[in-house]
Amino acid sequence: MDYKTVEHNLITKYRKPIWRPFMKAIRTYDLIQPHDKVAVCISGGKDSMMLAKCMEELQKHGDVPFELVYLVMDPGYTKEHLLQIERNAAALHIPITVVTSDIFQVANKLDPTHPCYMCARMRRGCLYQHAKDLGCNKIALGHHFDDVIETILLSMLYGGEFKTMMPKLHSTNFAGMELIRPLYLVKEADIQSFWKYHQYTFINCARQFTKTYQTNSKRQEMKQLVAQFRQMSPVIEQNIFKSCEKVNLETIISYEQNKKVTSFLDTYDEK
Repeated sequence: MDYKTVEHNLITKYRKPIWRPFMKAIRTYDLIQPHDKVAVCISGGKDSMMLAKCMEELQKHGDVPFELVYLVMDPGYTKEHLLQIERNAAALHIPITVVTSDIFQVANKLDPTHPCYMCARMRRGCLYQHAKDLGCNKIALGHHFDDVIETILLSMLYGGEFKTMMPKLHSTNFAGMELIRPLYLVKEADIQSFWKYHQYTFINCARQFTKTYQTNSKRQEMKQLVAQFRQMSPVIEQNIFKSCEKVNLETIISYEQNKKVTSFLDTYDEK
């Protein structure tokens, strides 16, 4: 379907599952301020392309004036993958800027056993730098609701701590830059449904070593676990998310803030 149909259906047919939770995240977490210049970071996958169209519609129809650039960081895609990204962007009327690098090769050399983590860190740093060079004060990533609850589960089951993926963050290495996640409340299944309805296909992770490592990915395990939870009860995934909003410190053994650990024993005898 043509891009005008995609844009129309985003705020009509898919208003409830996608547009409303997108707008709720924008408002709830105060993600966009007047005169922001946001680099929408496009990997070429379904999520980042969804983010691009949502941000475009917000810019067109929202009350807050802000600027957008659409940044594709090519970390070493094959020619076929890059061509598919460019074709989809053209079909969706997304004016992308492509920046090339050799991050895939470098990440694989630095950590050949677990290149995904290294690749993600390097790509983010590269995106920050190029966004800043373009005069942006924010980068927007396409992480969605499922990524958030998977992160919670990963931190608990494999990290031995309780934390989540935040809706926005100040950059620690690039002064004045901020990261935002406008799809924070949008579910992955609804994004998949949207693109399937409009007959678009996108790349997944396009690294040359994807097939070797993706099968045993810890995040893939969490996706399967969340799928099991959904079969058990429709409320479990929402309750996992809400657990990060309703933390009762009186029932926490200890917590860390600004690198300082506070234990319940610190004030136990004062009660």
